[in-house]
Amino acid sequence: MTNRGVDRSVECTGSIQAMISAFEYVYDGWGVANLVGVPSKDDVFKTHPMNFLNERTLKGTFYGNYKPRTDLPNVVEKYMKGELELEKFITHTIPFPEINKPSNLMLKGESIKCIIRMDE
Repeated sequence: MTNRGVDRSVECTGSIQAMISAFEYVYDGWGVANLVGVPSKDDVFKTHPMNFLNERTLKGTFYGNYKPRTDLPNVVEKYMKGELELEKFITHTIPFPEINKPSNLMLKGESIKCIIRMDE
């Protein structure tokens, strides 16, 4: 689309091909690709080594710059005031004996967040 490249790219789909493209389309020398999406556990990120040697930067994160110790109290306060709807992100409720199931659901792209019930 740009016919040259971009300064920064952000990939948030989890598609391995989108991740590779986001990295390969940033400018040599100063381009930065930020990977936020979670790929399938079997996906492999393949690119030519020259993409790194040309000083492109690849960054990734699971939770961005979130810092639980300082940010969590603000999240709780917003939730208690009704300013933050968390329920819409809960896709499954799992009993404790099935504690490994949420990770498998997330890797398959079938879940956003699970609640693990300790009393079941």
